[in-house]
Amino acid sequence: MKEESGCPFCRIGDSVVGNDAANLVLYRGRHHFVVLNKYPYNSGHLMIVSNVHTGDLEKLSKESHHEMIHLMAASMEIAKAAIGAEGFNCGLNVGRVAGAGILDHVHFHVVPRWNGDTNFMPVLADTKAMPEYLEKTYNKLVGGFKKL
Repeated sequence: MKEESGCPFCRIGDSVVGNDAANLVLYRGRHHFVVLNKYPYNSGHLMIVSNVHTGDLEKLSKESHHEMIHLMAASMEIAKAAIGAEGFNCGLNVGRVAGAGILDHVHFHVVPRWNGDTNFMPVLADTKAMPEYLEKTYNKLVGGFKKL
């Protein structure tokens, strides 16, 4: 993977496998890696990130698409078992007008949800409450990914 203009996903993807816990990488596949979001909407918010530096989903191979969907389903199954998730928001933002924060690197969000988990903080104060430290969530989830 080539690092281009300081892409944070390229830096994580290119990082030494031995540093996966420090980088919150839960799993590395052939075409993608799974990483916890450092700025989560909810506990357990993770991303499935392409190993290829592109913002165009259509430029990824069919095999890449298959792995991405497989990892999305596996991530949901693991989050149900490890942190008791009751539902999920899954999505991909392509382009600035669609809300993409990182424009040039395809990534899917998997956001665990629980009944009654929404609150008013993001609406009134542009602030998000994080109920659990990322490292604790990482430790709860990583075991499930080791079984893939």
